Amino acid sequence: MSDEDDEDRRLRKIAERRADAKLAFRSHVTIYLVVVAGLSVINYFTTDYPWVLWVGVGWGIGVVAHGLATYGYASGQRERMVEAELARLRSKGSSPP
Repeated sequence: MSDEDDEDRRLRKIAERRADAKLAFRSHVTIYLVVVAGLSVINYFTTDYPWVLWVGVGWGIGVVAHGLATYGYASGQRERMVEAELARLRSKGSSPP
């Protein structure tokens, strides 16, 4: 195996991880929309108090956080941290405990 093969394998793993994260976020948004829509119908027919807003806002905060982690400021952060740690270990010439 060459270094090029190792690099391709490493990049493929990163790409797969990112694709999985994006698919998980899409599923999260879809489930959120379906559940909140269903709860909105229940709320409409059962009471005048808009309790569904509490569910939508509370869960919506989680969806936004998930989106930011997937597409926003935190995307790729783990990879950068791993690379920095590897560089630190290599510069010391030591092996992990």
